[in-house]
Amino acid sequence: MPVHVTLEPLDERCLTDLLRAAVADAEPGEVMPVEQPGGGWDADRTAGFLAFHRGRALASPPIESTYGIRVDGDVVGAARLCPLPDAPGAAEAGVWIGRSRRGAGIGTAVLGGLLERARAEGYAKVFVSTTADNTAVLRMLAARGIDYAVDHNAVTAWVSCG
Repeated sequence: MPVHVTLEPLDERCLTDLLRAAVADAEPGEVMPVEQPGGGWDADRTAGFLAFHRGRALASPPIESTYGIRVDGDVVGAARLCPLPDAPGAAEAGVWIGRSRRGAGIGTAVLGGLLERARAEGYAKVFVSTTADNTAVLRMLAARGIDYAVDHNAVTAWVSCG
């Protein structure tokens, strides 16, 4: 992973930076589950964002591992690994990067870092899913020689951590 891109385990300090990045550079539905898309950020969605992460990555025990993506010290997004109960030894990867920071190779660096983290956490493989119009992710998978399956608009791939 390039020196300027790091994955920082989520804690309360990093969560504050992550919220700031989300509000400044993403829509709520891009960074957390929302009932109604659109609408931007308000007090309820801000509280929902904090509760979402406190109830998952900061829960005791945690449901998933979440990392703030830091580029040159600034949090620009988040990456996560969530165990898949129906696939022992596997985790689902999730990544969001603020809109203004996309297309700079950050996602490729993050995937490499997530695979290292997954291996360290004892996972053998990582499940990646996206949509067929997410050309950045498709290019990244192809560049790493990762085969993926396309079913209508759904794209999925299994990536070895080895």
